[in-house]
Amino acid sequence: MKLYYFEGACSLADHIVLEWIGAPYETVRMTHQSIRSPQYLALNPNGTVPLLIDGDYVLTQNAAILTYLAELHPEMRLLGDGSARARGRVMQWLGFLNSDVHSAFKPIFAPGRFLSDPTYASPIQDTARAHVAGYLDQIDRWLQGRDWLTDERSIADPYLFVMLRWGIRLRVGLDGLANLSSFASRMFADDGVRKAISAEEDALEEWSGGGLQYDYTDLQGRSAIRLFI
Repeated sequence: MKLYYFEGACSLADHIVLEWIGAPYETVRMTHQSIRSPQYLALNPNGTVPLLIDGDYVLTQNAAILTYLAELHPEMRLLGDGSARARGRVMQWLGFLNSDVHSAFKPIFAPGRFLSDPTYASPIQDTARAHVAGYLDQIDRWLQGRDWLTDERSIADPYLFVMLRWGIRLRVGLDGLANLSSFASRMFADDGVRKAISAEEDALEEWSGGGLQYDYTDLQGRSAIRLFI
């Protein structure tokens, strides 16, 4: 299998799941230029990531790819225990994250897509941050007494994890959200999560309570820089 990804994008969730299922795979890091190339647009006319190729099968859309990977390896129980109710609960969370929470971030990433006048960019972003914060508060309350979004680890969890990283970088923050902070700690402690992040960003990332701590080391190990966000 081959995963096309963009650093910092939701495709990290798919990368994590590929690590979890243990299947052989390779990745292709896309750039702002390569994602618009004729070769890539022939595979995905939308010019977005993620994109997964499995033999002659080409699949786009994050929720679809996550579900496909889980279906390939039911023994990993990433869609629940095999019952219709467990699967339904995972898909409920996956749908909520994909259609509601992910969409709420878009005006922060690109306010110009919603209103052409740059004068209103900051108010649009501030309003979107408030919407995202409301969603995160809702999820934090749900996680009270729970380790994962559902009864066991599922494909919804890495998607949430990606959005927590966005929230911190985009100054939404996790202040006062103790359950989400604990969830982030569990994710950061996972070997598959750390491998995926390291492969994509040439970095090891650790949870430090109120933010993310990055250790960047160049390929020769000559230098290290700590950055707290």
